[in-house]
Amino acid sequence: MTLIIPAQPHTEKHFTDSESVRDIVIGMSDGLTVPFALAAGLSGAVDSSGIILTAGLAEVAAGAIAMGLGGYMAGRTDIEHFASERAREERETSEVPLKETAEVHDILRSYGLSEDDAARVASSIKADTKRWVDFMMRFELGLEEPDPKRAGRSAITISLAYIAGGLIPLAPYFFFGEVKTALTASVAVTLLALLVFGAIKGLFTTGKPVRSAIQTVVVGGLAASAAFVIAKALG
Repeated sequence: MTLIIPAQPHTEKHFTDSESVRDIVIGMSDGLTVPFALAAGLSGAVDSSGIILTAGLAEVAAGAIAMGLGGYMAGRTDIEHFASERAREERETSEVPLKETAEVHDILRSYGLSEDDAARVASSIKADTKRWVDFMMRFELGLEEPDPKRAGRSAITISLAYIAGGLIPLAPYFFFGEVKTALTASVAVTLLALLVFGAIKGLFTTGKPVRSAIQTVVVGGLAASAAFVIAKALG
């Protein structure tokens, strides 16, 4: 009697929301470092936590708007670029079909298909104009159709991430009136936030959280140190 063991279903786990992670990384990294550097720089020049807090909050508001608009424009550019390239491919399949067929054939050959197999597949692909254009967009140009809602979603995600990051280094100035105390607390909480953020970022992007955490802390620390030293020297 043969024992038949049912095969375990194969489930592939891939992270598919990379665009949202990218937006969070962009917003949070700038949100943590820029207001941190500003607060540290002002701490070397003024003796009022209120002034530093006001300037910091103004910077967070302006930065969130600017970063959000940048994300929106980048998203719109991707959509417009894709539409432009697709229109060009549609014209070419209509005006120079032999050239476009040869390009399909060459792409298929680059994946190891024989001459005969590549010719048959190319013939099948070009039988449907939409499928033909889709193939050229993906395999010739390497372009995927952007989500039409991507631009707005990107703007909101980047802005909120920037605000969330920016409030962390400014938080101590809410609670401490003495600038040196507030600066010390700001350095401690921001470096910790950078460490945690860098580790999470590395976990989702490179798979090397420790290295990413160290790099993020070093960059943020250098930015704040430079701002503090310059402000102290000029003040």
